[in-house]
Formats: sequence, C-alpha cells, structure tokens
Amino acid sequence: MARTFNSIAFVASSADDAQQAAEELTALYGNTDPTEADVIVALGGDGFMLQTLHKTMNSGKLVYGMNRGSVGFLMNRYSAENLPERLAEAVENAFRPLEMQTVDVDGNRFRALAINEVYLFRQSYQAAKLRIVIDGRVRLEELICDGVLLATPAGSTAYNLSAHGPILPLEAPLLALTPVSPFRPRRWRGALLPNKVTVDIAILEDDKRPVNAVADHIEVKSVVKVRIAESENTTARILSDPDYSWSDRILAEQFDN
Repeated sequence: MARTFNSIAFVASSADDAQQAAEELTALYGNTDPTEADVIVALGGDGFMLQTLHKTMNSGKLVYGMNRGSVGFLMNRYSAENLPERLAEAVENAFRPLEMQTVDVDGNRFRALAINEVYLFRQSYQAAKLRIVIDGRVRLEELICDGVLLATPAGSTAYNLSAHGPILPLEAPLLALTPVSPFRPRRWRGALLPNKVTVDIAILEDDKRPVNAVADHIEVKSVVKVRIAESENTTARILSDPDYSWSDRILAEQFDN
C-alpha cells in the first residue's frame, strides 16, 4: 500500500553536488524542519546516510537517501523528478543496530551504536592478541591478527567484504564475525553467528599490543574489553526504491564480478 507524505525534509552533506541537489529539490518541493517532516531525504554518500540514520534512530522517522556522493551503496539513484511518487512507492526496511560497550585501560566505559559494523584493530606495529567469547563460552582462546569485526547484514558489503567476509542477505538473522589479516590461527576465516548472541572480546597483552574499537564512525582508543550485541530498544528505518531495494543490492553483490 502506497504511503502519502505531506512534508519532506532535505538534509545534505557539505559536498557541492549534495548542496546543489538540496537547493534544486527545495525549490521544487519545499523543505520542512526534520523534526516536523513526515520523511527525511538524505543527500550525499554512504557516510552521510549513516550519520543521518544515527540521528534519527528511535525517532520514528523514515529516511530516504539519494546518492550525491561516491559509492552510494546505501542510497537510491538521484533524480529531482516525481519525488513524492517515488517516496510513496518506496520499500521500508527496519533494523536494529549493534551496541558496542567498551572498557579502556583507565577503566572508562563507553557505549556506541553501529549500523554497519563494530571492529577492533591494532594501534601499533604489534599484532593484536584477542580472546573471543560467544554467549559466555570461549570460542577462540587466542586470535593474533590485525583486527576483527562484527558486521550486520546491512554492513556486510562494506569493510566486512573488503576483509573477505561473507555477504549476508538483509533479511538473514545473522552477523558476520570476520578477522582482518589473521596470523594465528592462520586458517580461521571467521564465523556466521545468530544475531541474538553476545560477543565479548578481551584484549590480551594490552600494554604491549594496544587496540582501538570503532562502531561505525565512533572510535574508542586503548580498549581492554569490548562487548557487542544487537540493540534491544533501538530501531533505524530506511526507504528504498522497489526496483533498487537494499535486499536486491545485497543479492546483486554476490554475483558481481
């Protein structure tokens, strides 16, 4: 059933193409304050889309992105024509982000959300040494690597794919645990996990092998413990064109040469 949006908010990155698009669309359709609008149209690249989703999580706002950046995997194709009709026919995906909880070397605690992935990486020339625990059970006593990441289906085609992790269909109730340049165990290439698990990662020899943790674009330095689980009370909502849906894009990536 098609929706009707009576008011649209346009938000744009600082890129020239995004700013020009915002001016063009505002002239055609007006521009409502994001707090009052029925739908938010984000203009920019994938990074700006992630920022917009972070700002709108749990607000009930639907976000429709149009690519005015470089890659634009999370975005729909840009066109100024027939925007109300495109919005009315768009497909909604609602999903829960990952919640990262960290403890650093000074005992400080920090929490952040990740739509794409949480990843840990070595801070110095020394390889990281990590212990991985899934739902309270040690699964890897010692992983020596450049880093490790836990990706959602939405983020599985991003850094996870570059690290040779699997692409996950958007509807799959799974997370991808993927090492980055593993040294020991040399043949371990990661794991597929149910999306309801809790992953605890302890940094071994943290004084000699410091590690940073990142949730999307939020970085915490010199962590000693990281806990990652799907958020139970936070939801992001995104719209995509029915002939260019997130599900279709992720499926297409699996057949891309």
